[in-house]
Amino acid sequence: MQLRVTVPADRTEQVRDLFADDPGTAHLAVLPGASVTPAGDLVLADVARESADGLVSALRDLGIDRDGGIAMVVVDAAVSSAARRAEDRAPGDGADAVVWEQVVRTTDAESSLSVSYLAFLTIATLLAAVAIINDSAILVIGAMVLGPEFAPLAALAVAVLHRRPSIARQAAISLTVGFLVAIAITALVVLAGRGLGWFGPELLAAERPATGFITAPDRWSVVVAVLAGIAGVLSLTSAKSGALVGVFISVTTVPAAADMALALALGGGGEFIRASTQLAINLGGILLAALATLALQRAVWHRVPRTVPKVERVRA
Repeated sequence: MQLRVTVPADRTEQVRDLFADDPGTAHLAVLPGASVTPAGDLVLADVARESADGLVSALRDLGIDRDGGIAMVVVDAAVSSAARRAEDRAPGDGADAVVWEQVVRTTDAESSLSVSYLAFLTIATLLAAVAIINDSAILVIGAMVLGPEFAPLAALAVAVLHRRPSIARQAAISLTVGFLVAIAITALVVLAGRGLGWFGPELLAAERPATGFITAPDRWSVVVAVLAGIAGVLSLTSAKSGALVGVFISVTTVPAAADMALALALGGGGEFIRASTQLAINLGGILLAALATLALQRAVWHRVPRTVPKVERVRA
């Protein structure tokens, strides 16, 4: 990773020594007076991912996040023998290293209640409703790929673990409002379809071999939710995980929300209760699994020897 640090001039030497003394630092450059806003020096350092979290914590202890700035950039490839040596010297393995500040910032940004978030969740729920009506497993897969709700779920878990109430509040609002809007719009569309005579209440009693699992909450619902939560967190924190892992978590949530909308529009009280139970089990299971996985990762990573020297916090 590259750390681009805007440093007040009175702390440049401390920051330079911090990077120079860390065995995970591969390349280091100091540009005096290069920063205009805020005024100060610019320090550029390419570091092994294993060292990044400790270095960012040490920079925050120096008050750099308050009086300057820290930007983290993922380096896809570094053709350098110095980079190879830095990775070898840094403790742990880069694929397992978690840069917590990066995780917090990423989940915070992706969990905001935006128009695009509402649009994707609503489209995914509509597509899942079509899947249920036609009993199509392929359409369920399409709906789960579109569903964006794992981002606020992950943000909620990260916020609880790191005691960030503002992020937790934002994530909870995104989840609640997002599902309410998606279910309401889907129910209105289903009512329109019913009015056009495309289907009727008898749909709820029809056999659905491919999508019947949506309204059959059982112990396997808990298992799927837990596995989904673990996989989603690993996709968020691991350097080698596929970028699309997180979106597949929707297989346990969006279809249940779509079935709730169908039940509302077609008058199926029992169906609505079963679907809402499925949604609650899945959301709760994913959240608890995400929390447990993050806590375990933090506990394991904290046992890895730190190579970053301790620094005294600079107080204003």
